[in-house]
Amino acid sequence: MNDSVLTLRSVNVTRYVTPLREGGSMPAIAEADDDFLYVLKFRGAGQGTKALIAEIFGGEIARALGLRVPEIVFASLDEAFGRIEPDEEIQDLLRASEGLNLALHYLSGAITFDPLVTKVDAKLASQIVWLDCLLMNMDRTARNTNMLMWHKELWLIDHGASLYFHHSWQNWEEQALRPFALIKDHVLLPLATELEEVDAEFRAIVTPSLIESIAAAVPDEWLTDEYSFESSEVHRQAYVHFLETRVANSEIFVKAAQDAREGLI
Repeated sequence: MNDSVLTLRSVNVTRYVTPLREGGSMPAIAEADDDFLYVLKFRGAGQGTKALIAEIFGGEIARALGLRVPEIVFASLDEAFGRIEPDEEIQDLLRASEGLNLALHYLSGAITFDPLVTKVDAKLASQIVWLDCLLMNMDRTARNTNMLMWHKELWLIDHGASLYFHHSWQNWEEQALRPFALIKDHVLLPLATELEEVDAEFRAIVTPSLIESIAAAVPDEWLTDEYSFESSEVHRQAYVHFLETRVANSEIFVKAAQDAREGLI
């Protein structure tokens, strides 16, 4: 990825296909004006635009690290969808999500990753564990792996539960320096034996300029509803500072992950 500018494509939703009710925020499969299907994530869902912001940071950092993530696009939703949907719950969600939302390319035919069926090598497991420690991603457990097998390759999906500190922004500078305690439940932790090597490689990739480029892609309108910050730019830079601090001190979360792994074996 070019560190200077991150540009996400924009599409217009043309057809609401079906809800994905297994997701807590009720994403949906939708068709856009480029004739592709997407998993549409709504700004009007429970966690609002914060989940969409986390999706951008998580997905695009993962992509920069060479991990497989479906293409992320901005998806505009017209007000007409809320008027024609017969299901009242979905209708309310669509009406609350008019305007700019986020979507991921739909991996048709993909199956949920099963650690008992598919073997992941130590390097890839260590890479994913490192990423999720950085992002404080609580959603990569055996119960909810948020990984898919598509064309015999492992794909990462749904980073909306990452960066959970931003739901309150309390003591966020301190949280940037904390280990990620929930890594003990990570489905790939037992296989992550190369964390030190991955740490050296990934610290060189997740540079301040990369983080800045991803942060710049977050729409201003998603950064204006947070009372903790005086402007959208100050809000944006808080994300940058959090992630830069976390990368610069990655030995903290790497050591915690190693200790958690030793506790499992």
